[in-house]
Amino acid sequence: MSSAQTTGTDVEAPAGLADSARALADGRTTATRLVTEALARIEASQGTLNAFRHLRATAALAEAAEADRRLAAGERLPLLGVPVAVKDDTDVAGMPTHFGCAGELPAATADSEAVRRLRAAGAVIVGKTNSCELGQWPFTEGAAFGATRNPWNTDHTPGGSSGGSAAAVAAGLVPAALGSDGAGSVRIPAAWTHLVGIKPQRGRISVHPHSDAFQGLTVNGPLARTVADAALLLDAVAGAHPDDPHRPPPVDASAAARRDPGRLRIALAWRPPLTLTGTAPHPDVRRAVTELAEALARLGHHVEEARPRYGLIGLGFLPRATAGIAELAALHPEPALLDPRTRSVLRTGTRLGGRVVRAAREREVRQHRRIGALFHPARGRAGSGHPGFDVLLTPTTALPPPRIGRFDGLSALRTDVAITEACPYAWPWNVLGWPGINVPAGFTPDGLPVGAQLLGPSRSEERLISLAAQLEADRRWYEHRPPAAR
Repeated sequence: MSSAQTTGTDVEAPAGLADSARALADGRTTATRLVTEALARIEASQGTLNAFRHLRATAALAEAAEADRRLAAGERLPLLGVPVAVKDDTDVAGMPTHFGCAGELPAATADSEAVRRLRAAGAVIVGKTNSCELGQWPFTEGAAFGATRNPWNTDHTPGGSSGGSAAAVAAGLVPAALGSDGAGSVRIPAAWTHLVGIKPQRGRISVHPHSDAFQGLTVNGPLARTVADAALLLDAVAGAHPDDPHRPPPVDASAAARRDPGRLRIALAWRPPLTLTGTAPHPDVRRAVTELAEALARLGHHVEEARPRYGLIGLGFLPRATAGIAELAALHPEPALLDPRTRSVLRTGTRLGGRVVRAAREREVRQHRRIGALFHPARGRAGSGHPGFDVLLTPTTALPPPRIGRFDGLSALRTDVAITEACPYAWPWNVLGWPGINVPAGFTPDGLPVGAQLLGPSRSEERLISLAAQLEADRRWYEHRPPAAR
């Protein structure tokens, strides 16, 4: 497989999500044309990028034709006729949900709540994108489907576990896609493919038919090339199922993307939580995030280095993550087909279930107070003190995207160490359940994308989206596109 790398603009990508929706509403194109072209791009790229596990070409074309009839009759919905993709951890009626696993699995009998809402907004789901096995690694490779590759350089991973969705959007196969994030699985592939990726507040987008996915760690979130497109997809799928335990009040993400964020206090943190790996950001990552911090200061924000009090937050993550994987792995009809590392996690997660998981979840309230102190004023003896920050800025990953095969043949422990060295920054916000956004931060000298996280306290999506949109208007990252999939 030959590599390809560029940061140029020599390839004209298809229209984004919002532009496609406007073109359809204005009669400048048809849903049939958009879906046909998306399916053709996917088919042409599959041998190179391998972004999709399942296509639903016949059904998608029929739905596109119906969307054209509805548009001609004057009906208008936010995404009526627009092609999108969803990650293959998401139930689509009539299709199996393999979630990166091998073996024969039954077709889902009903749509997930997120897919139901996508359909209600008029979107046409063209297929389901690749994920690593049960979403547990920041790379999208596996015996069940091969390797999904990065459109910026096909020798490298697009990240994971939403790597198929990221590769599909970055390559212009679809204008936007849904992923999921349990330890950075939207933000990491967004960073490594030059996309905007939103991890919303827990409960913002329903994970039904799961009631509390991965013990509350995992949320669904959009991947797109622009903040406006990511916000539009977030608005389309946001909302609770009647059985959902987490129900934050609504937000208007699209309005936030059009709003000035005001002057904010931004904490820049280089040191990740304690992982015992001695991880520090790669020089290319540090350079890119520093330049982004300088852009924020130039835009009028106060940027100051700070150190969040993460404490031993890993004690709140490991039992929940392993128990979540174990719960799904135990449902597989052919456990022998699972990766040996998954079977190892199954054993660990089974041991750590029950009381240990409950204790880990009970720690969350204290973790909210400890880490949330960063966002609240602190008073000294004489009434003076730190006024508190509005946003936390960190690298999204410590390393640029690794090469395909970097993690092949490693034991479960060695894999965990390697992925922690690469990705130590994202997972604490899954423990907290708070929102974060990856924004493109730039490129290495070799043309590999890297990203930065904008992180906030509970229910702060609108502020983060406004800030990301302001950065985007300044840095115009959407002008940089990877080579066409060949």
